[in-house]
Amino acid sequence: MVVSHRRSRKRIALSCALVAAAAGGLLPFMSFSPAGAAEDGFRPQLVTVDTPTRAARSELGTLGLDVTEHAGHGYTEVVLHQPGDALALRAAGFTWEVRIPDLVQRESEINTANRAYAAATATSPLPSGRDSYRSLADYNADLDRLATRHPGIVKKITLKHKSLEGKPVHGVEIAHDVTAAKDGRPVFLMLGLHHAREWPSGEHAIEFAHDLVKNHGSDDRITALLKKARVVVVPVVNVDGFEKSYNDGQLVDLRTVDGGGTASILATPGNAYKRKNCRIVDGQAPLAGECSLTSSPGGYAVGVDLNRNYGAYWGGPGASAQSVDPTYRGAAPFSEPETQNIRHLISTRQVTGLITNHTFSNLVLSPGGVAPDTIGPGGQPVGSAADDEALVALGDRMAAQNGYTSQHSWELYDTTGSTEDWSYNATGGFGYTFEIGPDEFHPPFPEVVDEYLGAGEFAGRGNREAFLIALESAVDTATHSVISGKAPEGATLRLRKSFATPTWTGSITDTLDTTMTVGRGGSYTWHVNPSTRPVVKARQLQVISSEPLEQQSWTGTTAPGQRTEQEFTVGREADVLEVKLDWPTPDDLDLYVLRKNADGTLTQVASSAGFVGEKERALLQDPEQGTYVLRVENFASATPSWTLTASLFDATEEQTGGLIENWTLTCERDGKVLERVPVVVDRGQKVKADLKTCARNWSTN
Repeated sequence: MVVSHRRSRKRIALSCALVAAAAGGLLPFMSFSPAGAAEDGFRPQLVTVDTPTRAARSELGTLGLDVTEHAGHGYTEVVLHQPGDALALRAAGFTWEVRIPDLVQRESEINTANRAYAAATATSPLPSGRDSYRSLADYNADLDRLATRHPGIVKKITLKHKSLEGKPVHGVEIAHDVTAAKDGRPVFLMLGLHHAREWPSGEHAIEFAHDLVKNHGSDDRITALLKKARVVVVPVVNVDGFEKSYNDGQLVDLRTVDGGGTASILATPGNAYKRKNCRIVDGQAPLAGECSLTSSPGGYAVGVDLNRNYGAYWGGPGASAQSVDPTYRGAAPFSEPETQNIRHLISTRQVTGLITNHTFSNLVLSPGGVAPDTIGPGGQPVGSAADDEALVALGDRMAAQNGYTSQHSWELYDTTGSTEDWSYNATGGFGYTFEIGPDEFHPPFPEVVDEYLGAGEFAGRGNREAFLIALESAVDTATHSVISGKAPEGATLRLRKSFATPTWTGSITDTLDTTMTVGRGGSYTWHVNPSTRPVVKARQLQVISSEPLEQQSWTGTTAPGQRTEQEFTVGREADVLEVKLDWPTPDDLDLYVLRKNADGTLTQVASSAGFVGEKERALLQDPEQGTYVLRVENFASATPSWTLTASLFDATEEQTGGLIENWTLTCERDGKVLERVPVVVDRGQKVKADLKTCARNWSTN
């Protein structure tokens, strides 16, 4: 086992206590020990890999390992399913610590703890009173009950596409007078379980639905919100994958039986830690039962990562083209029925706010998915989100309720083809990923309760309060747009536009097509997203000057497996320190930039470690004055001659892009268009569109 003790990061505790059935006593979890794993051979593990730089995180993503959503400054957590995974880490030069040495043992402990909690709990503090994780059948039954028992405020919906295994995907729409004709209210969308093993993500989504329904009419805040908005909740996006993960997870049981003998009902976790959907072969539906008979440990290599399959920048950094990799992006943007469902849902409603729930890391992630200085398909840096300041501010407000860290998605690691990046860039509706919980995919159920309602200093707030703040933002006219005016009573108004959504290698066509019905009196108010998509709005980019303030070059050779260092002094103010490493052959050299501290120690501040044949370039913004060590490492070069160049530059802020788009607003009767007008409306803006021609033609059609 390769172990690193360099990190001073506080280790996450590996044990906790739980209310037990016996007289309110405590039932401790079984201690973590690798002994059982040694007896039975390699067991699935959760490890913390040292990734001190973005380049290291990127390289880790190329190894085909099961990289989790838990990462931070200097580390990334990975599930090792088989001995070859550890060998791949070691061969790539990574060091790591084992955090959970046996995930099968841990799954058994969680199941034992959950049984104890359920036995001790008649009704949990959750809005539904639930005391255990739901199965897929439980979710569907809950959605049915909500709609049946509360017909005035809940309507069950079935998404357009069935899953690969032929299952329907259900949700609910919640609103005051929910069955009324489409009335122009903004829509807030709550999603769970894109990734099969992330069970709390579905629990929090459906508990929010229960919360709204339970408190409508008695809680003034929630009642007012449901009069202003329609809330759509889809707790299980990935129905096939989740069903496999849940069913196999329940089977892991290492209890003592038969007078002291031990029986492992399930020797491996099966699909308990499955991430993706059930796509076995691109373009083909799986055979009956094929997805359950997975050919990869833990099921992680089978399927498409749905959170890499959305259209925006599909196929870029952080998404794999290899089907066996955990972040496999699929054969094409929106190739999977699950992502097609969410695309259709968003494209046919004015979704002004969205939360997609995942586990784990205690994070609130805002767009974008790749670092602003990443060179995009057009040859320019992708820049920051057009509404970055407002997105971050809302993220910070939500994180203040649950104690999570609010940050951009790219600060975790690069991601393309994700849910909220597509939704935000296509519609302008604010979108966030919640990474629920500190340290496990599906922890003991009491932690689900605490994360939703808040615990400790966050008691009474938690994700519940964060979700309500997101809903309040979705109805706030400062965060979206409003079109109002007069039109014939009963007319259908339609807002539509088609456009090219950029992928990393080209583009796809998206169409937004939403409708509302004009109410009594002929006046209407429609809460919509801005007419101009964020992806085409003006962006601020930092442009490096063409001439360096100062420059120094070196040439040399470095033997395989060795390194060479040069010193460069920054003795003046500059905006950027750029270090380039070039060589004449398609081999593999790596570059590291370290700052020399007053005591002579070195701190790494930048690096570049690309694939074979990719030349290295490291950028350091606003470099501190002092001495820097530039390190050339020969990772795999047979002819190791190189040229190293360090340059200081000034930079300027420049604006790029800046298109203005319009909605096409039509007024229709029985499918016939009576008037068509373009509408340009910005975020926070209200515009008037009186449809007089439609009114004149109404009586004659």
